[in-house]
Amino acid sequence: MIGALGQVVFVATPKIIRTFADFTRSTAGRWANHEVIGKKAVKQWVGPGLDTITFTMHFDAKYGINPRKEMTALQQLAALGKAVPLTIGGKALGSQMWVVTQLSQTWDVVNNDGNVVSGNVDVTLEEYLAVIKK
Repeated sequence: MIGALGQVVFVATPKIIRTFADFTRSTAGRWANHEVIGKKAVKQWVGPGLDTITFTMHFDAKYGINPRKEMTALQQLAALGKAVPLTIGGKALGSQMWVVTQLSQTWDVVNNDGNVVSGNVDVTLEEYLAVIKK
């Protein structure tokens, strides 16, 4: 097992291939600008920002999976707004919880029965931190 996004397991075996490509992680700080009359604004570091991750998953029926079923599982993660863990190589990334903020599907090949034979999903994740209750 390469890793997992919640119940979506990244795996590459002789029978099944469900992996990702073009993995990009972005980290930024949060900054406030304080306006000063007649001078340049003064910057103040507010704190760390939430990380974002993007990657593409390619699904092909010849690799032992149902592309439409795989795409639907990812679509449900986005639609439900469910926070899930992301692990790669047995290690959690970021705060350990992530939400799908954007999903884009491309159906490359659809057969004459209307079945998706191959396609891609571009996934955008954002780090999720629970609201702290006092």
